Amino acid sequence: MHLEPGLLLTGLLGIGFAAQWLAWRVKLPAILFLLLAGIVLGPVTGLIRPDRLLGTLLFPMVSLSVALILFEGSLSLRFGELREIGRAVRGLVSYGAIAALLLLAAAAHLLAGLDWDMALLFGALTCVTGPTVIAPMLRTLRPNARIANTLRWEGIVIDPLGALFAVLIYEAIASRQQGHTIGVFLGTILCGMVAGAIAAWVLAQLLRRQMIPEYLQNFGTLAAVLLTFSVSNAITHESGLLAVTVMGIALGNLRGVHVDDILDFKEHLTTLLVSSLFILLAARLQWPLPPGMLTAGIGILLASQLLIRPVTVALATAGSALSWRERALIAWVAPRGIVAAAVSALFALRLSALGLAGADALVPLVFILIIGTVVLQSATARPLARWLKVAEPEPRGVLVFGSGIVARAVTKALHDAGVRVLLADDDWDGIRQARMEGLPTFFGNPASNHAERHLDLTGIGRLLAMSTHRERNSIACLHYREEFGRDKVYRLRNLSVDEATDRTALADSLLAPPLFDETMTHGRFAELLTQGWRIKSTRLTATFDWPHFVEQYGSTSILLFGIEEKGALRVASAKRELEPRPGWLVIALVPSPDLVGRGS
Repeated sequence: MHLEPGLLLTGLLGIGFAAQWLAWRVKLPAILFLLLAGIVLGPVTGLIRPDRLLGTLLFPMVSLSVALILFEGSLSLRFGELREIGRAVRGLVSYGAIAALLLLAAAAHLLAGLDWDMALLFGALTCVTGPTVIAPMLRTLRPNARIANTLRWEGIVIDPLGALFAVLIYEAIASRQQGHTIGVFLGTILCGMVAGAIAAWVLAQLLRRQMIPEYLQNFGTLAAVLLTFSVSNAITHESGLLAVTVMGIALGNLRGVHVDDILDFKEHLTTLLVSSLFILLAARLQWPLPPGMLTAGIGILLASQLLIRPVTVALATAGSALSWRERALIAWVAPRGIVAAAVSALFALRLSALGLAGADALVPLVFILIIGTVVLQSATARPLARWLKVAEPEPRGVLVFGSGIVARAVTKALHDAGVRVLLADDDWDGIRQARMEGLPTFFGNPASNHAERHLDLTGIGRLLAMSTHRERNSIACLHYREEFGRDKVYRLRNLSVDEATDRTALADSLLAPPLFDETMTHGRFAELLTQGWRIKSTRLTATFDWPHFVEQYGSTSILLFGIEEKGALRVASAKRELEPRPGWLVIALVPSPDLVGRGS
């Protein structure tokens, strides 16, 4: 069936979005669904034939996309963080990564028959994990904080380093295949490093001096990255990937250069590129695979999962503070992702053009390892974590921003009801008082850089912004909206509905759902507490339901929370009215007995 190229390209975007959405729904890495979609559309049905669809544009499109992916990954690497990530992570991303590279190369040489050049390139491509596959797996796995931090930091740091290993090995292979000397190889490395460093310095100067308006900074950075890649390749063949990797590392570590907005833009762009690129790359796979390739790929997968990863983790974490149970789970979790798939496809195209034997085996072996590790580990890691007793419970805990009388009272009520709570604020007097009341605390603004490094959110899945500063409440809500989800972030009003006029109210896009009822504000809540109102927790039964509770404690009682029999927390909000049921533990603000007796 013949389809118009325009329809095919726009259809790729829709299918890519559907794969990303499905991955979000089922909490699995998106790369799995993207690759499966590409296999169905390409080898299985033949609907998409990338070489025919894009023709001579396929190679430049893949090259430029990989350049942007590598730049985005290396931009997030901070040298200062390498000193703080602990002995285990330092081992995993240094000599552990080198050991994994060599062992994977040996497996590819012995099981797939690749010569050592191709085997070493395969090892460099597949020794890395990455945040795009680790993050969704951790959300499902929910290990303890030490395991989560170790795996997360390994993925962040090793992603650009693994790409750098692969680029260097590829440059060595390509130089030798083209009859170049070691001097040409070193010249290629030097050109890439110098071009990347110069590009980073020039762009940093333009950003520091505000010579690029803010609305053009993302566009300018995108153009600079692609221009650096192309110019470096034009000066010295195949040096562009190294140039953009060095450019990202340098730009991310220069002082006085704010790259957060640029990084956000690159992450969104990378999502778009990845969603289209991986479908196209998977669609190019040949089916059936070359003879023996499937068996070799499965053999490498088993060797990686059962031998290579455990050995490298044992080597890298020896002498660390991790327990054997924690090390065992880390040894099981190592899904491969974006860098392995994208860079392997690019290098396979280039090496095939050079006529190098074994280049056609590179992509199938890498894709088998990607699909195998993602599927196997997604299905087994959570039960293994439970068996090893290193899994955290469901993220039902609550982060409370604020330390005034209202925030402390609400936090104490939740804490006494058995809910995991953490009260965070940078007001020392309030934090000190909360600690005297026996409440778990974090001293610092929960939306700060310090909190990103030190605030332990294990087991926490909601935010209640209850400080006296409405702007800071809104900032905290915006900050944690991505972390917890839009429906898990709430704020206590600082202005009443009448006071929140167009001149004083914040924009709707900055506001989270208001806590409790329409009339509740921080000032009113504090005033009621000083008048003798108290927070009451009661278990409802079939004979003592919510109407009986209101009858006993007064019709003015205000429902705050409900905790279901299985422990799920429900938050009362002006946008979502609760209907407590028998078996629930209800937490409500009730008037003092004297006020109830006077009919208040």
